[in-house]
Amino acid sequence: MIVSGRVIKLGDKIDTDLIIPAKHLKYTDPQYLAQHVLEPLDPEFHKKASKGVVLIAGKLFGMGSSREQAAIALKAAGVKAVLAESFARIFFRNAVNNGLPVMSCSKITEFVVDGDYISVNLSTGEVSLPEKGINLKCKELPEVVIKILSSGGLIEYLKGVK
Repeated sequence: MIVSGRVIKLGDKIDTDLIIPAKHLKYTDPQYLAQHVLEPLDPEFHKKASKGVVLIAGKLFGMGSSREQAAIALKAAGVKAVLAESFARIFFRNAVNNGLPVMSCSKITEFVVDGDYISVNLSTGEVSLPEKGINLKCKELPEVVIKILSSGGLIEYLKGVK
């Protein structure tokens, strides 16, 4: 399973209230949530992400409340995958459950800047920045996680399990 696109880079400790502010949680429509994703950091983020991007972040991405809408909003906005140096456990699982590829990648922020083109092989953990000639090895995802992501999320995966 390979995901590629231009990078949008964030820092450390991006919590779920930054990803989707609480005032928007009364809405359930993914497209509405997408319009407000990362709004406190960049009110235009949803426009940039709509082209299909790979989000790169530092440590503790998705910390804070366990709101599932954070992963839903990122995916609906056009985020193809999130690579971070570390994730909050609940966010990581919410992302997988909703079909948003996430992968831990130590020191990834040292190698990328906004606008870099990146290719991520989620099955092998291989990350390529072809314009820079850089190849990295990140933490491989378990086979069952790849199957869930390939199905589009946990519900779709479970529909296919016999």
